[in-house]
Amino acid sequence: MNLDIYHPDLRGIARWIPRSPVSARRLRLMRTFDRLREPRRAKDVTVEAVGPISVRTYRSAATVPSPALLWIHGGGYVIGTAALDDALCRHFAHELGIVVASVDYRLAPEHPFPTPLHDCYRALTWLAERPDVDATRIAIGGASAGAGLAAALALLAREREEIRPAFQLLAYPMLDDRTTTRTDIDETHIRGWNKTANRYGWQSYLNAVPGSAGISPLAAPARCVDLSGLPLAWMGVGKLDLFYDEDIAYANRLTAAGVACEQLVIDGAFHGFDLARPGAGVSREFRAAQTKALAAALAY
Repeated sequence: MNLDIYHPDLRGIARWIPRSPVSARRLRLMRTFDRLREPRRAKDVTVEAVGPISVRTYRSAATVPSPALLWIHGGGYVIGTAALDDALCRHFAHELGIVVASVDYRLAPEHPFPTPLHDCYRALTWLAERPDVDATRIAIGGASAGAGLAAALALLAREREEIRPAFQLLAYPMLDDRTTTRTDIDETHIRGWNKTANRYGWQSYLNAVPGSAGISPLAAPARCVDLSGLPLAWMGVGKLDLFYDEDIAYANRLTAAGVACEQLVIDGAFHGFDLARPGAGVSREFRAAQTKALAAALAY
């Protein structure tokens, strides 16, 4: 394995990161592993039931009402929990003095599209109705499939015209099921999420053959023809991420549609690099860029 292609901060761990972390056979095992990795609930985390789902809320000293962030965890639409992002959500809340709500949406394949998206919209509505939240300054964001859901949530909010998010924070989003049909991607150095995992995730979420005709843009936002009128956005992705091409294409289309979209590309970074090595310099820089973008968008 040629480790030189990876960012210097990531070379030590790159050899240990699996290419395909999930499959039908490993789904139950991965979900059990996620639950075992969940941190104990801290005093600054409140868990509330919102209909059939739960939402974790993080809050530090802040003015009332304050801006807010609805965070959506990743996991290819099939794994992951809100609790696994406690540290990141706590960081955003404490650094910016905002309310952060992280939604435990229901997962595919048991709950395919549109259930996870509707769960996120329910959480967004709940957040906007809180008396300690300024409903005009709510950002929506996530990582991987969570960022894909955030992008879809922006489309759904535009369609329903009930809540207007102020910002989209998209960390290496999972946006385009048609990537599963590509044959030109060299997977030699891809880590964290490859075509095999991608095909399983999309198949589970869509309950249909990925790449086929008739897939809703609310399921795969890259399929949306008209991106105008969406909230301004921040897009971050690694050069060695399976989603690199689809993410850059989406960011460029947002800009072409008149939606300001800041892009950050990390050379030598694979999918989920910041979660694999949260203490690495490149991960801290990635997190700092997200925090700066949020602060500017929420005028905080």
